[in-house]
Amino acid sequence: MRLGLALGYWGRGPSAEHVPLAREAERLGYDSVWTAESWGSDAFTPLTWIAAQTSRIRLGTAVAQMAARSPTTTAMHALTLDHLSGGRMMLGLGLSGPQVVEGWYGRPFPKSPLTATREYVDVVRQVLRREGPVELAGRFHSHPYRGADGTGLGKPLKPITHPLRADLPVLLGAEGPKNVAQTVEIADGWLPLYWSPTRPEVYGEAVSRLPEGFLVAPMARVKVCDDIDEGLLPVKAMLGFYIGGMGHAARNFHADLMARMGYEEEARRIQELFLSGRREEAVLAVPDAFADEISLVGPRERVAERLESWRKGPVTDLLALSPDPHTLRVLAELNS
Repeated sequence: MRLGLALGYWGRGPSAEHVPLAREAERLGYDSVWTAESWGSDAFTPLTWIAAQTSRIRLGTAVAQMAARSPTTTAMHALTLDHLSGGRMMLGLGLSGPQVVEGWYGRPFPKSPLTATREYVDVVRQVLRREGPVELAGRFHSHPYRGADGTGLGKPLKPITHPLRADLPVLLGAEGPKNVAQTVEIADGWLPLYWSPTRPEVYGEAVSRLPEGFLVAPMARVKVCDDIDEGLLPVKAMLGFYIGGMGHAARNFHADLMARMGYEEEARRIQELFLSGRREEAVLAVPDAFADEISLVGPRERVAERLESWRKGPVTDLLALSPDPHTLRVLAELNS
């Protein structure tokens, strides 16, 4: 199992620690470093900054939001950074949810998310392969555009720039069983959310029949510390926000996943508290057991013991959310 460093997205502004952490992870032998985006900083610019100040560590987006860019624009970002970094780029994509897609990006959330994702990946692959002009008679991502409000003058094009790698890895963030099954079919890897090594079945049957070389790269909070309760607080804060506020009360994919993992009543309670403005109570309502099973927190011996269960499953890459050099060093030692 390889190790990756997950840096997430910025809060109020950039963190001065991200580049030093990426350099330390590279020194420690970590395989990859990952950036993200929500409705603030983008994923590609910080990754480019890190690429310029590292030499070996692979670079991934976990995730770049599909609604933020057309598929050809995303492919341009990926092939450009792949060239600049000497072939270190991995493209992780996610659909996000209706609240973000429509509220932030000002676009309709697709009525058929599976179709929209499949078309998006198809176009990205066409750009990277550069076997001919990009063409797709799609429902969501037609190339050339043939809508009634167009000029009708669009022509199929292929990228001027020759991509460095036609097989640049494409990974997808997916939660529901149907989405996971499609991810296994069309992508090179999967970025699970709230991965629990003890219950992979919540993601569907596809997890038990992964193709050779398929990447499974869950993100998990890792913290080597004596006080487990204190170490779990950032996990609970994250869950309180995502379960409670990252989506509408009637349509929140994160809350739905938590419910499938056996915490339906707790998930609805967190939503109720968060959406009524009682955010601190929402965080405290996150069950310790749930926060604990999707993270690696505690003294070195406890983390070492629990790490074994992560190694036994399908996980190929553990992406550690850990802005702590000491924890990164201990994790590298335990995984060696």
